[in-house]
Amino acid sequence: MTPIQLISPVDGSLYATRTPLTLDAAKAAVLRARAAQKDWAAQPLSHRIALVKTGISKLNEMKDQIVTELAWQMGRPTRFGGEFGGVNARTDYMAEIAATTLAPTMVEDSAAFRRYIAREPLGVVFIMAPWNYPYLTTINTLIPALIAGNSVILKHSSQTLLVGDRLAEAFHAAGIPPDVFQNVVLDHPTTEALIAARAFSFVNFTGSVAGGQAVERAAAGTFTPLGLELGGKDPGYVRADANLEAAVDTLMDGAMFNAGQCCCGIERIYVHESLYKAFVEKAVVWTNALKLGNPFDTASTLGPMANTRFAKVVRDQTAEALAIGAKALIDPKNFPADDGGAYLMPQVLVNVDHSMKVMMEESFGPVVGIMKVKDDAEALHLMNDSPYGLTASIWTNDYDTAAALGAQIETGTVFMNRADYLDPALCWTGCKDTGRGGSLSYLGYLSVTRPKSYHLKKV
Repeated sequence: MTPIQLISPVDGSLYATRTPLTLDAAKAAVLRARAAQKDWAAQPLSHRIALVKTGISKLNEMKDQIVTELAWQMGRPTRFGGEFGGVNARTDYMAEIAATTLAPTMVEDSAAFRRYIAREPLGVVFIMAPWNYPYLTTINTLIPALIAGNSVILKHSSQTLLVGDRLAEAFHAAGIPPDVFQNVVLDHPTTEALIAARAFSFVNFTGSVAGGQAVERAAAGTFTPLGLELGGKDPGYVRADANLEAAVDTLMDGAMFNAGQCCCGIERIYVHESLYKAFVEKAVVWTNALKLGNPFDTASTLGPMANTRFAKVVRDQTAEALAIGAKALIDPKNFPADDGGAYLMPQVLVNVDHSMKVMMEESFGPVVGIMKVKDDAEALHLMNDSPYGLTASIWTNDYDTAAALGAQIETGTVFMNRADYLDPALCWTGCKDTGRGGSLSYLGYLSVTRPKSYHLKKV
């Protein structure tokens, strides 16, 4: 098998190498997972929850090592301390609601009948996790899957190979059986062959639209349930009654944090004409305050993108927009660390429209286009003029207005006065080319379990 190489965006060096499993070895791993799942599901729910929470505690003990490894693997500055806040909060919430969510729904319990609907684990859950938030995106499915009684096989992105190692190390140290949670390295042909062979009871994939299409093709005819989060082009809309300072700070952070490599990052902003000039001026000041540099430098607020090919997409989109009339407001002189490779300066574009790729195709980098709108109707039209639908951010001071506008937006989550955030009590879901299915909240448990009806009669 051809080794999988992880090239660090920090300096272009070879950071890690792994040899993927052969198809036979991968099939054997699935068989072990399936054999171990029954015993795992037979354990008391409280025991599974305790082991899972201990696993997260073990992961927290590795924080310093993990933060350093993340910087080497995908470039996030160490000053931000990894993803532990979200990992802990999501784990705690999903553990807290497990007993209630997974409890049978009793229809009748009488001297003559006992009728109820139970939730049963699906079996072997397969997680294909991305590199941009490699712990958080894994946790979203891993925690409810294990708590519900499934075994899990994790295949992490080649850009974050060490993340799977650390998760396995932590969960095994907590006492979760090695065959119940397995971290594997697979190439694409082996992955597709396993899915096509109906190896898994549920497949969760986070990545590109093309990747999601490949998963669907592989699963065609198998009736394997899929959870797909495939990207976004999330909009922000600043109404005339918005708090301007808060809108600039949150939306620009949503556009630039993690070098713009956020599933629900802000990629296009529509501003009411009465606030447009002031918003743009403040957005430029905000962006110029960023510092692009080595992620191990505590002064760096922006590190390299995870791979030079990702940075090239953003550069190409920006160049195309400028060629057909857009205007760039950030001077390259302010960001000398931009090396034409993985280190990419942030950019704010105006005079943009929806004929430009930067406003229609996923950028997944530190660039944002800002457009002026005259009213809600124009903003709604532009927000919906997208193949994606993950989140939308509305800036107003009125709940009812935000809800009414949100009802007209084709999206999975509506935010009011916040952006680039995930609430574990709410379902994480999308529509259109963003994918299908949902994780977290009580619905996250429904994705990794199936209903089983019991109709029991006494005679």
